[in-house]
Amino acid sequence: MAGWTNKGKYRALAVWLQAEAIPGSAFAVALATNGTPPTPDSNVITDCVQIATGNGYSDGGINVARDAVDWDVLTEDDTNDRALAQIVDLTWTAAGGPIPSSGDGARWALLTDQNATVNSREVIAYWDLASDRALISGQALTLQNCELRLNEV
Repeated sequence: MAGWTNKGKYRALAVWLQAEAIPGSAFAVALATNGTPPTPDSNVITDCVQIATGNGYSDGGINVARDAVDWDVLTEDDTNDRALAQIVDLTWTAAGGPIPSSGDGARWALLTDQNATVNSREVIAYWDLASDRALISGQALTLQNCELRLNEV
């Protein structure tokens, strides 16, 4: 399951309708445990529990540019009355030990802004990885076809 946070909805409307400054120059995708699952009310990354860093996972996750390369699909779907954007495939590879380096595995992927202070990054949206994910050294986790949809209700 994917979901927009209320903060993400607010930011999208504020930037588009009120010409508010875009927070940060890019996005990031971080991995979080199921300890405190993201909800529509999650505002910042510390509202969730990011996985332990090390061995191929960096604090704050992978950076994602605001461009047509990192957002490789943008579609207007008149049949289903929606628009969708899809993020490029993202891969973490465990090297020198497991990912996460300790604690619970990754259950959620969080789309955040790219505030320099990771703990202050706003959570825009999230994707459920369906089960806890832990990697041994040499294994990779690839997120494919993660998308954001805007639907008319």
